[in-house]
Amino acid sequence: MWISDTRESYDTVAESYSEMLRDALAGAPEQRGILQLFAELARAAGGPVADVGCGTGRITHYLHGLGLDVSGIDLSPGMIAVAQREYPDCAFRVGSMTDLPYGDAALGGLFAWWSLIHVPDDEMPGVFAQFRRVLRPGGPLMVAFNLGTGETLKTEGYGGHPMRVRVHRRTAEEVAASLRRAGFSIEMDLRLEPDDPKPGGVIFAR
Repeated sequence: MWISDTRESYDTVAESYSEMLRDALAGAPEQRGILQLFAELARAAGGPVADVGCGTGRITHYLHGLGLDVSGIDLSPGMIAVAQREYPDCAFRVGSMTDLPYGDAALGGLFAWWSLIHVPDDEMPGVFAQFRRVLRPGGPLMVAFNLGTGETLKTEGYGGHPMRVRVHRRTAEEVAASLRRAGFSIEMDLRLEPDDPKPGGVIFAR
């Protein structure tokens, strides 16, 4: 149910999502710095990179501009249609992080930029197992997520359009422990805007 709810919700808001967030990185130097660090690690590792849960492709496009061989995948056909229109220089496809359409050890790097927030707790081990399967040994992984505990039901967003998705908050310790169980080693754990009511977390792993 969560997969169909997420797909339908983001199909509904795809156009307004793109309009509202298209230029968000311009005012977020700390986020650009994090992405530049990932790009440096991924270039050193070599090989293609996947933006898992790419939405309308703005982060995919940014990393492409930093020289990465990067493509995007998202559950929502509506979001992918916008990404293909907005960023024709990048490759995008519809797919799910629960069953990634890549071969074993096919990727040199993978990142999930706030795309884990709708994944239920009991599905996280399977998602991280997929990340581990498709990454080459030593390939960098970056995940960004909502810090905190508990979940809320989001019923509208991005211009007031109807949605039905659960937004999960997790502690950095919980995410790191789940990654370790999937076979990753943690290299960096960052907090974004820790004094904000809605802080973010970023973990780099291999």
